Amino acid sequence: MLDFIYYPVSFILWCWHKVFGFVFGADNAITWLLAIIFLTFTVRGIMFKPFVNQVRSMKKMQEFAPELKKIQKKYANDRQRQAAEMQKLQKEHGVNPLGSCLPMLLQIPVFIGLNWVLRAFSIQPADGSPKTENYFFDQAGVESYVHAKLFGVNIGDAIHNASMLGGQGGGWHWHVAPVAIPLMILASILTHLTARHSAQRQNLNPEAVTPQTQMMQRLTMYIFPLGVLVFGAFFPIGLLVYWLANNGWTLMQQRLVYTRIDKEEAQKKAEAAEKRNSLAPRPGAKPKPGQKPVQQKKTDDGDGVADKPAADGKASGQKPGSKAGSPHRFPQQGQRPQNGSAQKRKKPSQGGKNSGQKGSGQKRR
Repeated sequence: MLDFIYYPVSFILWCWHKVFGFVFGADNAITWLLAIIFLTFTVRGIMFKPFVNQVRSMKKMQEFAPELKKIQKKYANDRQRQAAEMQKLQKEHGVNPLGSCLPMLLQIPVFIGLNWVLRAFSIQPADGSPKTENYFFDQAGVESYVHAKLFGVNIGDAIHNASMLGGQGGGWHWHVAPVAIPLMILASILTHLTARHSAQRQNLNPEAVTPQTQMMQRLTMYIFPLGVLVFGAFFPIGLLVYWLANNGWTLMQQRLVYTRIDKEEAQKKAEAAEKRNSLAPRPGAKPKPGQKPVQQKKTDDGDGVADKPAADGKASGQKPGSKAGSPHRFPQQGQRPQNGSAQKRKKPSQGGKNSGQKGSGQKRR
């Protein structure tokens, strides 16, 4: 029924098995484990671009988180209007909430497909005849997987083969525990570290953290790792290797993408600051074309002639502080104000030789 998932997963696994089979041999367990690991890397490489879009979408949502809170508070009693306004705001900012869930949703069919393909190697036909094929693998490939062992344990075995998960035979296989339990612990630790790193990123913006977000963070940081540790007993060794490789890829991918986006944000801020500084006028700088120059106020000296700016003094060869009319370029002192006609100079009397004697026209008594 899910052959459209099983065949692609089987084909990618078959390709990598052929590649590493040339190096380590087709029947070696290392070949199968490397094929499973690089199957994981191939799928995650295909989903790299959606993951980057997811991170950018989450970044945008954190930027307008205060506006979302205002809408939630404003339409607290009208859920329908609240949802409509939130969708409108997300559309204005170009954010798709479903896009952030796409990488996680795409991993689910891959996990289901790989689980079934690996378990199908051990499922014998109903008539008891030998198994001759398993999707893209022929009979030689089937026998190679069935007989591949890691530290004496078949990579297709689990601690408990639950029939509900596709296991055959049932019962507990404690001889698998020495190999499976360390893988379960490592997968659980990586699951916790991945969720913790993502939560630290979300908590950089306290305004974007809601009670629902905090609940999801606790769920992914503690419940999911505990689930891997408990339910890992029902997974075959090959599937535990897939889980380990998947969480290791996720952790490294988060660090790489987050660092890259932080550098882009810092570069944008630096460019914006540089642009503001370039547009701001500098002290003493000439106005740019099209910019209105600052006009100086003209002062009148009483004769109706406006004073020229100080630049004219430089052009005429005078130093600042010297006034016109001083041949030695020393500043002239201003004349003291004269009060009334008493301070005017008296003109010398004309007509007498001695200005101190009375005129001849005066009569004697």
